[in-house]
Amino acid sequence: MKKKFTAIIFIAAGVIFLGAGGYLLLVNRVFPSGSTVEYRNTQYGFSFSLPASWKGYSIVTDQWQGYIYGQQGDELVQQGPLISIRHPLWTTANPRQDIPVMVFTFAQWDSLQRNEFHIGAAPIGPSELGRNAQYVFALPARYNFAFPTGWEEVQKILEDRPLRAF
Repeated sequence: MKKKFTAIIFIAAGVIFLGAGGYLLLVNRVFPSGSTVEYRNTQYGFSFSLPASWKGYSIVTDQWQGYIYGQQGDELVQQGPLISIRHPLWTTANPRQDIPVMVFTFAQWDSLQRNEFHIGAAPIGPSELGRNAQYVFALPARYNFAFPTGWEEVQKILEDRPLRAF
């Protein structure tokens, strides 16, 4: 009986250790220890972890726009902030993939989920990155459809869930 109990404890400890190690490997795949850069947005309440290679990034602000189908074509019915984190090597001659973050109020997000308006031509809507007490943060559908330089790096960054709402 004691051997069986010891074996169960040993297996459980191994699973916990390997699980934590797997998590650390996943985090360190893109963000080696001590080599991150953080973008912090206090206006909307979120931060975004980036690899050290993004040190010197810039922020580009714009607006997302939501439409309904009307008799005269699409009619603008909603809009909100679109914050793009731009790689420091981005130039007009050699543009790189931005990391776009759409900001929605809860009312806007709920309305979008009920298909009361649409954003862009994609048959799917934005995907949620996170939320706080006031806003929902989302990634535009097909944000990387043109496959610019750096899209693979951005995809890996996003896989590690770098947005933290506060």
